[in-house]
Amino acid sequence: MFESIGSFFSRDGAGKGDPIDTTPGGFHRASPQVKGPANRSQSFSKVFRWRLPPGEPEPGSVHVVGSFSNWQKVPLERDRGLDAWHVRLDNLQGNRTHHYMLLLDGKPAYDHTCDGLAVPHGPHEEKFQLMTEKGPRVFMLFAQTK
Repeated sequence: MFESIGSFFSRDGAGKGDPIDTTPGGFHRASPQVKGPANRSQSFSKVFRWRLPPGEPEPGSVHVVGSFSNWQKVPLERDRGLDAWHVRLDNLQGNRTHHYMLLLDGKPAYDHTCDGLAVPHGPHEEKFQLMTEKGPRVFMLFAQTK
């Protein structure tokens, strides 16, 4: 009995290592620069996805900007079948919290999948802040590692 419990805990999670579709029409890949081989083992990938709310007009462009891209815009690709936009970013620095924003036609938009809200620090974050009931905020992405 204990052997079967031990073997259960030693298994990898289902789908944990499954590849993500990168065929045409699949996810767009944008890889931020990673410094040195030591950071590679402490990096992770993240799929950013934004869905068009019912009844809302379709934006001309959807981008993500954040500390992981040095606040440079990264375009999300349109998937008409899912009525969503998405991008996969690889080699994001692990062991830290990143700040980011989603931009629709260049204007901040709320991300319902964010890990939390943070007070913006510095001119880059203030440029993309979103006004909330509690003041200006940017989104947080808690770092993950493999």
